[in-house]
Amino acid sequence: QVQLVESGGGLVQAGGSLRLSCAASGRTFSRYTMGWFRQAPGKEREFVAAISWSGGRTYYADSVKGRFTISRDNAKNTVYLQMNSLKPEDTAVYYCAATYYGANYYSIRGYDYWGQGTLVTVSS
Repeated sequence: QVQLVESGGGLVQAGGSLRLSCAASGRTFSRYTMGWFRQAPGKEREFVAAISWSGGRTYYADSVKGRFTISRDNAKNTVYLQMNSLKPEDTAVYYCAATYYGANYYSIRGYDYWGQGTLVTVSS
């Protein structure tokens, strides 16, 4: 069982930056592929980024590539999402997720555990 708690959301102006954190419980955190998803009002939850268990592979949605960076610190059981050059369309609730099997890292159905989400609002 893995429990995930996100933090770091807030209100930021367009062009600004935020860093989200996701703290995980459990001794096997380092075995999990971790992902970030987001859900804007009235829209479906969508893939943002994912990172392999070792941190050696990262994946991004085209909409955030070059602006967002996912990373992890297995010693701290934490995964991060550094968000730069934020746009109003990045406004959403951001969710952290974990999966033991990383093949479907881009799909909601590929994840077994989810956090409660943290709200990011980007003003124009």
